[in-house]
Amino acid sequence: MATEKYNLKQEIETVREDCLRPTQKWGRSTQTWIGCLLIVMGWGLYCYIHQLRDGLGVTAMRDYVSWGLYISTFIFFIGISHSGTLVSAILRITKQEWRRPITRSAELLTFVSLLFGGIIPIIDLGRPDRLPNLVLFGRIQSPLMWDIIAICTYLVGSTLFLFLPMIPDMALCRDRLTVCDSPFKKFKKWLYTKMAIGWKGTKSQWHRLELTMTIMTIVIIPVAVSVHTVVSYIFAMTLRPGWNSTVFGPYFVAGALYSGSAGVVLGMAAFRKLYHLEKYITPRHFDLMGRIVLALTLIYAYLNLNEYWIPAYNMVTAEGHLLSDLFYGSYSKAFWTCQFGTVLLPIIIMSIPKGRTVTILTITCIIIVAGAWVKRYLIVVPTLLHPFMPIQEVPGTWSSYFPNYVEFSVTAACLAGIFLVITLFSKLFPMMAVWEVEKGILIEHDKQAAIELRTKREAEEAKIMGKRLKTGFEPLK
Repeated sequence: MATEKYNLKQEIETVREDCLRPTQKWGRSTQTWIGCLLIVMGWGLYCYIHQLRDGLGVTAMRDYVSWGLYISTFIFFIGISHSGTLVSAILRITKQEWRRPITRSAELLTFVSLLFGGIIPIIDLGRPDRLPNLVLFGRIQSPLMWDIIAICTYLVGSTLFLFLPMIPDMALCRDRLTVCDSPFKKFKKWLYTKMAIGWKGTKSQWHRLELTMTIMTIVIIPVAVSVHTVVSYIFAMTLRPGWNSTVFGPYFVAGALYSGSAGVVLGMAAFRKLYHLEKYITPRHFDLMGRIVLALTLIYAYLNLNEYWIPAYNMVTAEGHLLSDLFYGSYSKAFWTCQFGTVLLPIIIMSIPKGRTVTILTITCIIIVAGAWVKRYLIVVPTLLHPFMPIQEVPGTWSSYFPNYVEFSVTAACLAGIFLVITLFSKLFPMMAVWEVEKGILIEHDKQAAIELRTKREAEEAKIMGKRLKTGFEPLK
């Protein structure tokens, strides 16, 4: 018994060391990576200042396409943000024990995607100095106003959802990581002490934390669903061929969960490899996540079929021009690549058990995430190029669109900002919820002990019954 307690204590100590190790050292590769990200962000900032100074005319957007790469990326980032809701909230509320090592990376991806996704509409504004007018003179009848309210609510909720499970780990970091010598020792001590908010691990504190997390888990799911539904309303409530659809709400939510779950797999693969967490994020986790991605891809494929098959069958005049362009026109290669290459092909791959191995599933999810971004682009740009009333019969350069270097640079800067926040977070805080992993170990240990005890008792009972039968006594009833 003493040996078992010692082994359990040693196992928990190993978990703590493995989780805290990445926060103790900044290697040369990390510094180089951060430097590259800062260069990309600096160039993007320069291009944005150029856009502010000379107006949106420096981009490729014109009268026909007033929303382009920026809004496509905005929808993509908001979709990726559903990753935390899927993995952390839904798996937590259904009490799936295997979720424990991957919840924090999913919650972090939700936070950073929302953070930069919320910035992009401001970048898309020609006059961002008039942003306060949305608060001062905003009309509640406008779907744009609904979108602002929904995203702000979701950002606050996802921040709390990320922070609450971190409190016990911040106390652990406060007690351990501020002891060693470090150039950031004072800053770390101040940061961890503030974020631990006086955590001592008392029974009442654990009770309040678990109650608060339960409430947040229940609240965050409908909020997340409402966010992408409201984003779809911006398009669906506009009289445009290709957008005027009643299925856009569930279609956007399914697409968000489909790309968000693939984003979680990529995060799992990256942190597993970089921080040597193979012991905790196992092939079983990838197999189970692969099943989830497969189910969501099937739902998304069904809604995709509904979105295009019904208007293609009716072929109303205005939508006919758009569908012709998508099916066999200038956007046909991208459209069919998305349908077959990033939806149908992943379904076939993930349906096979070998397709859910670590390497193959990671490659498949890269394809899914890239395809999800292209699909958002196809939702926005071709529709704007096919209005009900074209300005001229013969289109000119002003009625065509392809993003230029300004848009690509600013978008790349936002993507680099996401990677920078994730990198800094992983070097300051544990990328696994230490206390949750420890709790999972204790639960597994208790289950194993119960099985061993039951097996031992059954063996003793069988032995007694065997003796009674041998001596001629009837077994006890």
